[in-house]
Amino acid sequence: MAAPVRVRRRTAVAVALPWVGWAVVRVTGTERGFPLVPAISFTPYAAVTAVLPLAAAVLAGSVPAAALSAGAGAALAGAVLSRAGGSPAPAEGRTRRVRVATVSLRKGLVEARPVLDLVRRHDVDVLSVQELTPRAEAALRAAGIDEVLPHAHVIPARPGSVPAGSGAVWTRLIVLDRGAEPGTFEQPTVRLAVDGAPDLVLTAVHTTPPATSPAAVRAWTGDLAALPDPEAGVLRVLAGDYNATFDHAAFRAVLRRGYVDAARVAGGALAWTWHPLRLRVPRLAVDHVLVDPRITVADVGLVAVHGSDHRAVVADLVLPAR
Repeated sequence: MAAPVRVRRRTAVAVALPWVGWAVVRVTGTERGFPLVPAISFTPYAAVTAVLPLAAAVLAGSVPAAALSAGAGAALAGAVLSRAGGSPAPAEGRTRRVRVATVSLRKGLVEARPVLDLVRRHDVDVLSVQELTPRAEAALRAAGIDEVLPHAHVIPARPGSVPAGSGAVWTRLIVLDRGAEPGTFEQPTVRLAVDGAPDLVLTAVHTTPPATSPAAVRAWTGDLAALPDPEAGVLRVLAGDYNATFDHAAFRAVLRRGYVDAARVAGGALAWTWHPLRLRVPRLAVDHVLVDPRITVADVGLVAVHGSDHRAVVADLVLPAR
């Protein structure tokens, strides 16, 4: 074999190795620390670009490189497509619908009107709000959110935290109890009375982004681990910005506790919920509505909110009879 041919084939194998390594980490769920945790978010892009090492292998005539590239591409594509889910389940025997929406206010910069439009147009019963600031809260109240959703639980950002670390729940349902879940940002929890159904406990989730440093990854991992488990006595919903995708092992660990991702049930988990305002990519699905498996997911929609870098997730949930 001529030396140039051997060099091309060895080069083709070397080109395939990053995709092979990515596939191994994703399939085994062994991403840990920085920068692997933020990097694994881009698995859909790795799956799409897996054709590049395969093309290089074919051009070089390298069977080992082609096998490695094809295997890595198949593994990555399978990981992405596995989240596709199905279709909403029928709601026979269910008596009470509750529409939950989650919205991020982009450090409080989103104006009140688009948020009120979201609530009114989609007849939202419970609104989970992240990245609230005192100014944004005042604007929402001045715009009339308390008239549409008269019951609220707002937790201001703790001293030393960023102003947008505040979180809130607004609802038209009667609030029986108010609390909070531990985390880097404020995560208010409300216990809601629902006619004809068990009480509904909802948490406005907001984990710290794991994108900037090892410390941020540790905080994000702790935030996800601290989320409450499902309970037998109540119906629990966790709705908000997880800063996590299905490609994160830590997020999949939350699902394994017994939660169901509403978008996945509705066949919409491949759709993105966040991208930078000034860039078309990346587009990632980091906002989720996780529900107790006893809750039927009737529908899920993603709604653009003017000024936000997140799309709102609107989940139509059907609760079992009491």
